[in-house]
Amino acid sequence: MNEQIREPEVRVLGANGEQLGIMSSAEALDRARNEELDLIMIAPTAKPPVVRIVDYGKFRYEQLRKQKEAKKKQKTTELKEIRLSPNIDVNDMKTKANQAAKFITKGDKVRVTLKFRGREMAHIQTGKEIMNTFCEQLSDIAVVDKAAKMEGRNLVVTLSKKREN
Repeated sequence: MNEQIREPEVRVLGANGEQLGIMSSAEALDRARNEELDLIMIAPTAKPPVVRIVDYGKFRYEQLRKQKEAKKKQKTTELKEIRLSPNIDVNDMKTKANQAAKFITKGDKVRVTLKFRGREMAHIQTGKEIMNTFCEQLSDIAVVDKAAKMEGRNLVVTLSKKREN
């Protein structure tokens, strides 16, 4: 900005975006001061570098506003959790699968946790079968990101939306 521009020759853009041509840095700085504005380098890698005569405060404000707009349009995916137990009934599992389907169609990832308590730890195979049935119910809209894995007393699977080709 202003005196920090050390290039001997620069391409100058005016306050309204019009091209003023190639001139020395000192001459460009004089023009900016005459208009009571700042000289800002826009494209330092161009040959010759491109500078612009603008109000620096207004320029920074516009940049920040553009960044906020870009951030608003970004899609963030959340990780939702569905909890199951090893002795879950068929209808309860369908209800949980429907809830997971809602999350997945919205674009969120779903973490399915099957929690073992006490003596239920002796029947981990039954838990894996329940988890497989749950994943099969959602196979038309979801794909398994992380396969069934024991984390302490929990059996965990992560599901996400199936990609269309």
